Amino acid sequence: MNTADPNRTRKSRIHLLLIALVFLAPMIAAGVLTFAGWQPGTKGNGQPIVPQRNFLDEHLRVVLADGGDYAWRDSEPRMTLVALAGPDCATQCLATLTAMAKARVMLNHKQDRLRLLYLGTPPADAAAREAMSTYWQTGRDVDGKLDGYRPATPDSVGALLVESNGTALSFYPPGFDAAGLLRDIRKVIK
Repeated sequence: MNTADPNRTRKSRIHLLLIALVFLAPMIAAGVLTFAGWQPGTKGNGQPIVPQRNFLDEHLRVVLADGGDYAWRDSEPRMTLVALAGPDCATQCLATLTAMAKARVMLNHKQDRLRLLYLGTPPADAAAREAMSTYWQTGRDVDGKLDGYRPATPDSVGALLVESNGTALSFYPPGFDAAGLLRDIRKVIK
């Protein structure tokens, strides 16, 4: 008759429990962190638009500098980054607009999936206006429906990231981090 050694059986069970614990520990930790409300990488850099707005449904009319209307829904799915300039767009405003244009360029082969729309009075400097026209379409919000997002501080810029169906995703108040904006854009443009 073969009888199992109780010490050996106990060691085998402990080893089995330790192996199971190695596999279960990360799942338990993830569950605890999720239950506590912490989830890595899910927070964007912009402020969510609450309540959600759809510019097509609102008939938000933007007239471009050439007199045409801005089409929120384009012929192909493309996001729109709307720059809302405060009064007297000058040095700081232009630096922010340049950083936003650079964020678009950083998308490399996907940069055609992001349109840049500037709403406000163009800079007084003719060279700055000319440089802006390379990347930005300029226009004005006819009914002032975006005035709540427009900064009151001179020489500042706020931004809105708008989905290709006209839904505003997030707002970036003046002084936002351009690198954070680029991270958010890369999340939604795949």
